[in-house]
Amino acid sequence: MLIVLPPSETKRDGGSGGALDFAALSHPRLTAKRRALTRRVSRLARTPDEMMARLKLGQKLAFEVERNRTLSTAPTMAAMDRYTGVLYEALDAPSLSPEARAFAESHVRIHSALFGLLGAGDPIPAYRLSSNARLGEPTLKVSWSSAVSKEFEAHRGELVLDLRSESYVALGPIPPTTPSYFLRVVTTGEDGAQRALNHFNKKGKGTLARAIVENGLDFADVDALIAWGRASGHHLSLAPNGELLLLV
Repeated sequence: MLIVLPPSETKRDGGSGGALDFAALSHPRLTAKRRALTRRVSRLARTPDEMMARLKLGQKLAFEVERNRTLSTAPTMAAMDRYTGVLYEALDAPSLSPEARAFAESHVRIHSALFGLLGAGDPIPAYRLSSNARLGEPTLKVSWSSAVSKEFEAHRGELVLDLRSESYVALGPIPPTTPSYFLRVVTTGEDGAQRALNHFNKKGKGTLARAIVENGLDFADVDALIAWGRASGHHLSLAPNGELLLLV
């Protein structure tokens, strides 16, 4: 089983690991693209005004330019610890047990606009690059879409739970040959109708991901995942369109 998470715009500073080592990252077939994109971003960061305009950053986020300029020399930490924000606060990776962290390292992937598909334990620096960043040609979609899809294709025998946003799905669609389910977090309104959540869907995704990681269960198929959810208080169901719904 793979659990695929989106990244977060916000990230922790620092890290106890050494400088970025592409050989230490999962999915080594992405190394060439990672190197090329890292060089592009670092070069662009030498012109702060240009980088801020392309990333649509205000003055309060000017420090992000320096993060991008020093990508190759900054300290690293595990990706699941690096990212912050609502989803990652709910996942709370730093508080996971050693056994749960080991499970996450094997079964959780994070889809980064800069590095492509990462393992949860991969050591990365802090950076700023969103899925809609305009870096010129090639675009992020051209850079990543086919390459990331091929990485998913290599897991076609596994259940894939896709917790990404639509913008990151576009940067690496999961092939039809891989049994995958896009998770949509919904709530029930006063009229009884189910509606998708926006901001608070991130908390639901993070909470579910943590529960799966803590249980350490490698679900063989979606039916087993739904049955576990019912027994553990996570209300999962399949929608007619094939999406997996999480009712909160």
